[in-house]
Amino acid sequence: MKDLVVQALGKLMPGEVRRGELPRDDRTLRWVEAGSAPPTVVLDAALGEPGSLAWAGVMPIVAARTRVVAYDRAGIGASDPVWPLDVSTQADDLAAVIRATGNGPSVVAGHSWGGLLAQLVAMQHPELIAGLVLVDPADEEFLAISREGFQQGLALGQAVLEQYANGELASTVLETFRPFAQRLTDDQQAQALILEAYLSCYAARSQARMVLGEHRMISDSLLIIRQTRQERKLPDIPVVIISATTDTPKAERETWTGFHADLAASVPSGEHVILADTSHAMNQERPTEIAAAINRVLDMSRSV
Repeated sequence: MKDLVVQALGKLMPGEVRRGELPRDDRTLRWVEAGSAPPTVVLDAALGEPGSLAWAGVMPIVAARTRVVAYDRAGIGASDPVWPLDVSTQADDLAAVIRATGNGPSVVAGHSWGGLLAQLVAMQHPELIAGLVLVDPADEEFLAISREGFQQGLALGQAVLEQYANGELASTVLETFRPFAQRLTDDQQAQALILEAYLSCYAARSQARMVLGEHRMISDSLLIIRQTRQERKLPDIPVVIISATTDTPKAERETWTGFHADLAASVPSGEHVILADTSHAMNQERPTEIAAAINRVLDMSRSV
């Protein structure tokens, strides 16, 4: 059976793209990787998004310098589903992937929800983390007050399930990710393969329902995240936090960016970067800047 994700990424990178997997009880976590030099960079994506594709613009740049792993959380993309779905399991899964792929502490980059999970792992397992790049990361306090955003997420998840049931989801997936494919390459055949790979990541009902499932999980996760934050701190490692500027109402964006600034100030080697004219989907819009931040953290972690 063709691995469409590996084939699509292979069109974007000069080196080999490999598939990796890790058994977890009665399920398996899967990822794609490229490059070989230590330390490993592990990439975790936003809610409901296959990490194996979300970082397609970042991976080729980072893989030129080090081993880079982009993984699908349980139930998303190629990874088997898990039940019940909760933030503790997701953090444990990320820690397990870091252990399985790292040769010593790894640099972890997380976008949105993935950025919050990366922080949980850094607080709970500091020995695993050499540095963090947090790409417009979710924040538990902002999630608690952003009720409109939460409702929009639930509505999106419900719409995805309804479109799956009606046979309409494929057209939505193509419409959603076509601009990203076009940013990644001018080769129309490669664009078509990237979109085919995205379709494969939403082909099963279990994959489609994760958009709703992960958004539902947020409200049950806030207390756990707050407790972890009260009991533990981020380790003294290089941390770069990148904030977006658009696609969120001005007052909400200022509040969210303020949380990012406070987080950066809470660690000795924290750095806060604001990218002008950039939406929350900055993994698609600004991969060069994100890869540069990852490479900067790599340099800092190697010099320690």
